[in-house]
Amino acid sequence: MPGGSSDRLRGVLALVREKGGRITTTRRAIVAALLDADDHHVTAQLLAERVQVGNPDIHASTVYRTLDTLTELGVVEHTHLGHGATVYHLTDRRHQHLVCESCGAITEVPLAVFDPLVEVLRDSYAFRLRPEHVALSGVCANCAGSDLDRGAQDEQ
Repeated sequence: MPGGSSDRLRGVLALVREKGGRITTTRRAIVAALLDADDHHVTAQLLAERVQVGNPDIHASTVYRTLDTLTELGVVEHTHLGHGATVYHLTDRRHQHLVCESCGAITEVPLAVFDPLVEVLRDSYAFRLRPEHVALSGVCANCAGSDLDRGAQDEQ
């Protein structure tokens, strides 16, 4: 694990302690697997498989229960990226997801983009929005360009 990842691992584990959680072998393995995930959005099943590679004694059900606990502690967030399985990621770098309905591309955007909407909903409707929990769907720039190109060709 590169230095930056080990620093981030220590930071996330410190957050677990800060929130009143204990550092266990399972929690450490799950956090490390989340840090090592290529796309940082993994299903519980895939995460259990990755954890079991290095820790075959950790049962999949333990991974699922631990994900619930880490979510309750606010260290892990689960997100629904459309019709697929729920995915998990660490909360130390919070963000929102934009999912292209055409190609399935996922774009991460800072939560600050939604601050004006969060304020309006809070002030006008007494509603506390959690924008990171559900992905927003639409069409990415590449697919929108393809749609525009197809429309121009159809007109000819």
